[in-house]
Amino acid sequence: MPIKLKSYINGKWKEHSNGDEKTKYNPANTDEIIYTYHEATKKEVLETIDDASKAYEQWKNTPAAQRGDYLFKIANLLRESKEDFATAIVREEGKTYNDAVKEVGYAAGIIEFYGGACRRIKGTILDADIPNVQIETKPEPLGVVLVVTPWNFPLSIPAWKIAPAIASGNTAILKSSSDTPYTAMKFMEVIDKSGLPNGVVNHVLTPGKTVNSMIHHKAIKAVTFTGSNKVGNIVYQEAAKNMKRCLLEMGGKNPLIVMEDADIEEAVQAAIAGTYGQTGQACTATGRIIVHHDIVKSFTEKLVKQTKDLKVGSGLDNSVDIGPQVNQQELNSTLELIKSAREEGAVVLAGGDVPNGSEFEKGFFVEPTVLSQVTSNMRVAQEEIFGPVSNIISVKNITEAIRVANDVDYGLSSAICTNNLDYMNKALKEIEAGIIKVNMTTTGTFFQAPFGGRKASSTGTYKELGEEALEFYLQSKTRYIKSHNI
Repeated sequence: MPIKLKSYINGKWKEHSNGDEKTKYNPANTDEIIYTYHEATKKEVLETIDDASKAYEQWKNTPAAQRGDYLFKIANLLRESKEDFATAIVREEGKTYNDAVKEVGYAAGIIEFYGGACRRIKGTILDADIPNVQIETKPEPLGVVLVVTPWNFPLSIPAWKIAPAIASGNTAILKSSSDTPYTAMKFMEVIDKSGLPNGVVNHVLTPGKTVNSMIHHKAIKAVTFTGSNKVGNIVYQEAAKNMKRCLLEMGGKNPLIVMEDADIEEAVQAAIAGTYGQTGQACTATGRIIVHHDIVKSFTEKLVKQTKDLKVGSGLDNSVDIGPQVNQQELNSTLELIKSAREEGAVVLAGGDVPNGSEFEKGFFVEPTVLSQVTSNMRVAQEEIFGPVSNIISVKNITEAIRVANDVDYGLSSAICTNNLDYMNKALKEIEAGIIKVNMTTTGTFFQAPFGGRKASSTGTYKELGEEALEFYLQSKTRYIKSHNI
């Protein structure tokens, strides 16, 4: 029996009746209906914002220690139900069970981190130019924050936006992806169980087209968005009309440079993890593998062999390495870019199509693919592929490698495999990306470190994760105090 989804508004569960019923199928088996739901009306959405605004008046005055205690409880509740969450993520989004379990643990860690950060929010005291005057800077919350999240990390991305928002004293409204509202609803169940005051965190089932109206509501003081560049640019333009604070994290075409002195086995593992982990459906996924021509043959042979050994199937099967793509549209996009690569002269050395077999007929599966003889001007080397596709580009030296790495509109994550300090330092200095790793994969971040891109990958004004994320959710007030007692 399919689950009936509900919004979580002002501490209450609300089932909508607006429009046609939406149906979600398991991406590994479209014969299985996971849930159904109706979307909220525009009026219901705007009322949700009003409720969050009223809740803010009390929440902003809640002591930091108490805000932190709520976050610690939410983190513990997530850990207690990690298997249940992981199964839901696999059935809804398609990733493997092991990846889903890691996501739950990561989300819990993020929330716990900001539970501790509550107590570290502080201002400063400055000396004035005249006697008996004290100058203070005081960080204060913004108000209601609109949180718009994608489907590929349906728990951890909402967590890394909502946790710092409420830790700072704001209230939040989550507009989750229409592909993954079930995981978001389960997150709200945990929040409800924690006893968090009504209206502090809300989740409304609504289509993307209502986001513009939400942005323009006078109570919305900031919007944080993760998703495509196309939608992100619209969000940015709408927020700018009322000069509202906006944080965007968007796409990536992340390079992994492999130099001639690299440990090839380690580099291949980095390429496998970065390209095929999460079915390639990550903004930090390895989008290009830039390999020195002296080792490109041996590297490619090892990569192809290991790629062909990967098992595709339902993420609930523990022996599976790669799950399905989230929906038919994403599958079509991946296959279309592989086709364009062939037409432009790339050579398919592994995969390149949907897998054969009756077990794949009802799902959105694609074979893990290796493309060689790719050049930087090809579409497949310029456009983000949200699928398990390796693109190998051969280069002659470190200078060319960095030039190719920077030859895209994006600048999110990057990596270099080398033991040469000159190569390492040149890459660390010259690669145009918000993140660069040495002898690691392009994917994966630690929540205590700031995360954010450059160029078309981000607005670049604020960071996510780490204590730096709090800066987006706080505004500073400078206070001058004259007193004869100072």
